[in-house]
Amino acid sequence: MLAFLGWPEIVAILAVVLLLFGAKKLPELARGLGKGINEFKKASRDVQDEIERSVDDNPPPPTRPANPNPATGNQPQASSQSSTQS
Repeated sequence: MLAFLGWPEIVAILAVVLLLFGAKKLPELARGLGKGINEFKKASRDVQDEIERSVDDNPPPPTRPANPNPATGNQPQASSQSSTQS
């Protein structure tokens, strides 16, 4: 990430930050930055673990509907029963 920055540029940036925020605020800023980075790493690890768990779990078997085609269901037709009884 910092491959395009040389030592002179990094020193200049640090000097500007020191001038803007002062020596007393720098430890607070660094601490906050460190906590933010740790929180981000933890969240990304949690997401990665959740994805791995969901991939490793076997999917549940597909459920079959009780009556797949209601128009031609398993029930006998009323007209065929009445014609055989007469």
